[in-house]
Amino acid sequence: MKVQCVICDKIESIDNESYEAKRLRNRPIHTYMCVECNDRITTKTNERAATGNFKLYRSKQEEEEW
Repeated sequence: MKVQCVICDKIESIDNESYEAKRLRNRPIHTYMCVECNDRITTKTNERAATGNFKLYRSKQEEEEW
């Protein structure tokens, strides 16, 4: 399966039977990001988090009382 990175427009080929290919086929809202862009974003985010001025807002998970 040929996929295109949403950030750098690099075209790559991934295995048709991989989890990522199935996810992209079944849920078109998911997008593909190449390894280089993913690593770059990860390092930049970690650097920002280390400064102390970065807040990651996550939704609160409520526990079910079953």
